Amino acid sequence: MAFVPITVGALIFAFSTPVAATPPAADFGLSHRVCSTPAAGFAACNVKVVDGANGVPKTSTAPIGLAPATIKSAYGFPTSISAGAGATIAIVDAYDDPTAESDLAVFSSTFGLPSCTTTNGCFQKVNQTGGSKFPKTNSGWALEISLDIQWAHAIAPGAKILLVESNSASFSDLLTAENFAKTHAGYVSNSWGGSESSSELGYDASFAQPGVSFFVSSGDAGLPAEYPSSSPNVISVGGTTLNFSGSGAFLSETGWSSGGGGCSVYESASAAQSAYPGYTQANCAGKRATPDVSLDADPASGVSVYDTTRYQGQSGWYKVGGTSASSPMWAARSAVAGVVVNPSYVYGSGISYRDITSGNNGAPCLVGYDLCTGRGSWVGATP
Repeated sequence: MAFVPITVGALIFAFSTPVAATPPAADFGLSHRVCSTPAAGFAACNVKVVDGANGVPKTSTAPIGLAPATIKSAYGFPTSISAGAGATIAIVDAYDDPTAESDLAVFSSTFGLPSCTTTNGCFQKVNQTGGSKFPKTNSGWALEISLDIQWAHAIAPGAKILLVESNSASFSDLLTAENFAKTHAGYVSNSWGGSESSSELGYDASFAQPGVSFFVSSGDAGLPAEYPSSSPNVISVGGTTLNFSGSGAFLSETGWSSGGGGCSVYESASAAQSAYPGYTQANCAGKRATPDVSLDADPASGVSVYDTTRYQGQSGWYKVGGTSASSPMWAARSAVAGVVVNPSYVYGSGISYRDITSGNNGAPCLVGYDLCTGRGSWVGATP
């Protein structure tokens, strides 16, 4: 495969001829949640993987999910290889993915994306306090990490990626990682969550930092709301299904039946959300409504991820979904825009939305705001 040097400013990237925009691969069967339901005080990753006929994750030596070009085409996202330049996207996850950087390299070369490595300063991996002594490996969370960093890079290939790995999936450790991430990046994505509890009110300060945008996947089990998606300080990102013709042409976007959402039991709606005209039809009575926004998350229209830290004995290319996919993509699209994406921005007029009016996750998709997909999906190349 020929490698062509491309100069962007003072940087030189070498990338291969990209894989063509891949039509949606056939769904090989059921999908399953990679992380089990967490105990109190712990979070679970929200990635879901498509299974093969034998009930284990389907893998291949070539991509079997959607390609970056397909996602960008469906949403009209910018396609420049320098999109996101100057921004840093932090990915906060639990445990260590020992092959994160090398797997990102394969993903990048396969899809014609700029190289993102420690050597060229694009990629950095640290532990929850910023050190280089990494936690133990967990194969399920490693698949989550691969999804997060690869698709943040896919949507914002010019941005730097900071991977912050917590010692465990406890909220205590994850929030320690969050506190490091928010002081070293302008955009922070979190593809994990757990059940709400009264203690969450004491956690919200970890998702606050002037000038920083926080994104959290809303969950993959429909209603009710989960935390930290329900924090009023974050942008809660729900899930949709992308629908294609038999020839691979994009047709429509609908609400994903398992996309997380609902009214918080403990958190109040932000001022920007409660003032939004469509908020009242969610019937949350002043409480935080989730999600705020959405993007592709259904494993049936899942994305391609490369991971060689074996999960259930498998490695290679996976087809994955979950709101674990939509959160880093929203964070990356925000980095491309180069603006602070907070509740005021999301409920303002700065983003062009595709209103999702078909589908149900336990709450129906409606015209305007709803608990199925929030305001909808970000579409277009501006801002």
